[in-house]
Amino acid sequence: MVSVLDVVNDGLSAVYTFFEPEPHTSYGTYAILWQIAQARQLGLPYLYLGYWIDASPKMRYKREYSPQQHWRDEQWMTVR
Repeated sequence: MVSVLDVVNDGLSAVYTFFEPEPHTSYGTYAILWQIAQARQLGLPYLYLGYWIDASPKMRYKREYSPQQHWRDEQWMTVR
């Protein structure tokens, strides 16, 4: 698994993550947990999961994390 991250003022921003898929694995979940651990290690309070296409099955794992904020109508909205 490879994760490309940006370090921003208040967190890590997950730019892109890729891996070779295997049956019955959840590398997306593992990546997020690893990225949370990295943000904590750096003393950063947030992990930004980046671009999300809700209709994409490969991105559905992002629904499992909360709290979430989505950028809509030029403002951040808390969901869930």
